[in-house]
Amino acid sequence: MTETVGREIFESAYAEGTPDWVIGQAQPAVVELEQAGRITGRVLDAGCGAGEHTIHLAERGHDVLGIDFSDGAIALARRIAAERGVAATFRVADALALGDGAAGGDLGAPFDTVVDSALFHVFGAADRRRYADALHRVTRTGATVHLVALAETEEPGFGPRISDSAIREAFTDGWTVDELTAHRYRAVAHSQEHADGLGVRPGELVDLPAWLARIRRH
Repeated sequence: MTETVGREIFESAYAEGTPDWVIGQAQPAVVELEQAGRITGRVLDAGCGAGEHTIHLAERGHDVLGIDFSDGAIALARRIAAERGVAATFRVADALALGDGAAGGDLGAPFDTVVDSALFHVFGAADRRRYADALHRVTRTGATVHLVALAETEEPGFGPRISDSAIREAFTDGWTVDELTAHRYRAVAHSQEHADGLGVRPGELVDLPAWLARIRRH
């Protein structure tokens, strides 16, 4: 990835009802982190999309805020939360402008944990650093970022995929990457092209190669 994915791609996917990343449940990696007690304090779900993780964490008693720059995503997340009877909180905000005084950038008290499921990998190199800086502005010293991103490997996949070095290079000043391991990211192979590439039928759930990083704020 050299350029950030355009906002119109996301708005179009939500309008058409075919986002590959909306699977109707929380990512297994996030479920595992919560069960292991790795998600604590005030939580930011950055790039929350349809709100699966915000809803999952709110159901389990966490103080969590879901943000996304897509109006369509936030509208969908609020609708799903209401249908499930979950008091989840969402806000339209630009993850690159958090804490800088921009519209939607003031999110209140600092966060202790950030959950990033498939946001980081949509950014080009320059915006990755901007994003790390933005998260630094809205988190406490000692806060943890749990980041799940599609991995650039020889294994078949789709979507914007990145190397592990992209994560290490973005989270430098003010951060330490404590752990970075191979993992999986669950998605929907909506298109015939994606389905054919993975040997499945269109609309099937697939587990794609991913990185799971644990990053600590100084």
